[in-house]
Amino acid sequence: MTLKIAVAGILHETNTFAPGMTGLEHFKSESVKGLDAFLLRYGGTRTSMGGVIDAAKRHGVQLTPGLYTAATPSGMVESTAADVLIDNVVHSIDRDISGLVLIMHGAMVSEQYDDMEGECLRRLRAKLGDELPIAMTIDLHGNVSKDMIQLADIVVGYDTYPHVDMHERAEEAFDLLVQYIRKEINPTRSYGHTGMLVVPQAMMTETGSMKTIMDRAFEIESDPHILNVTVAGGFPYSDVPDAGMSFIVTADNDQQLADRYASELVQLTMDMKESFGIDHLPPEEAVAAALAEASGPVILVEGSDNVGGGAPADATHTLRHLVGIQEKALIVIRDEEAASIAFELGVGSTFHGRIGGKSDRLHGEPVEVSGQIRLLFDGQYRHVGSYMTGQLAFMGRTAVVECGQLTIVITEKRVAPWDLGHIRYAGLWPDDFKIIVVKSAIAWQTAFGAFAKRVIYVDTPGCCSANLQHFHYERVLKPIYPFDPVPQPRFIG
Repeated sequence: MTLKIAVAGILHETNTFAPGMTGLEHFKSESVKGLDAFLLRYGGTRTSMGGVIDAAKRHGVQLTPGLYTAATPSGMVESTAADVLIDNVVHSIDRDISGLVLIMHGAMVSEQYDDMEGECLRRLRAKLGDELPIAMTIDLHGNVSKDMIQLADIVVGYDTYPHVDMHERAEEAFDLLVQYIRKEINPTRSYGHTGMLVVPQAMMTETGSMKTIMDRAFEIESDPHILNVTVAGGFPYSDVPDAGMSFIVTADNDQQLADRYASELVQLTMDMKESFGIDHLPPEEAVAAALAEASGPVILVEGSDNVGGGAPADATHTLRHLVGIQEKALIVIRDEEAASIAFELGVGSTFHGRIGGKSDRLHGEPVEVSGQIRLLFDGQYRHVGSYMTGQLAFMGRTAVVECGQLTIVITEKRVAPWDLGHIRYAGLWPDDFKIIVVKSAIAWQTAFGAFAKRVIYVDTPGCCSANLQHFHYERVLKPIYPFDPVPQPRFIG
């Protein structure tokens, strides 16, 4: 008989320190249900959903998409929205299926649920039963919970940051699910938590300590008795009990082997704990250092306002030091009010007003700017680079304003600089600028990494700051590094 496999999910990275709440309206731009809509939106894309489509074709499986929806990382999910989202996903899945692929993030938090992935799995199990094979994909920044380990049969996380392997990891999860359905494997999972909070800036997988960890994980995966090793770096901006770096080792019917490898990876990481620190410069010094470089672009990484981590994208701490600059500079700022004014004025008009700093005081005060409106467009584009190639992105109404040597892209909505389309569709090119400010931690490299002559990390206040001492944690399990000198690991076998 032809296997019938469902796919569904909710994807949101929740920053519990970010201003504002996340409601149902934030999921409207990406909400897809049914086979035709799913294939139209994601067919041929380098996304998790595209990976599921391609794997289903390869296996000759009947794919039955339920609801898949996603929102840009942001603040806590409203309680009503959380229940509606989960219930809609559960109701969208037929009982008459052979298995399910669930596409989630791993760090989704609502007012009432510290672990929305776990709550979704609980409700799915209540409907579909304990025996139905379920595979779940998660982000490398997932905060893995006990329920995620025990209620999903297979958990596969991304191996890269920036995340350029979503498609491959979804295919891997699908392949393992098919093998499990056909009783060719018996997934046995072990989970180890390091007792460490690590900032995203320290998680780039091609260099440093994360590369050491990933290389060892790949070596472990070469063991024929190991099905998958997931390195979950964690998301430190979700104040939940399970926040922090952890590992999932899935063996083929060998709990002892899975436990041994999970313990090894935890110890390896704890031994390198001090290597995860990040060096920053205050914004004024960072701008001066960029100007002193012989050539550009110099990338100023304002990670505290990381859109991909839930920040508001309107921080002005760096912007205020660029006004009146004598070298060409570029910054993208989200300001719905300013974008609306620019559209009312029209191309060629002079824009004069205070922009940014309108979410809260943590991310700075509004900055007064004046310049010519050079371009207006609807802000819709498709990813052209290696990160989720083909994925649709929506910046909303977007205005390009030239304020002397400073070019400001004012957007209506928050969109992370994960792809070169972020500025290319606005008629801009990286090599034309001495300084480029990115509201990102690491993922900006898939857009601007190939152009960067130097990278400078900027130390500014914000809900995604790399300095965790700025935050007051109430729910994370302690002791935990770096607040406590000795990490306290924990394990589930």
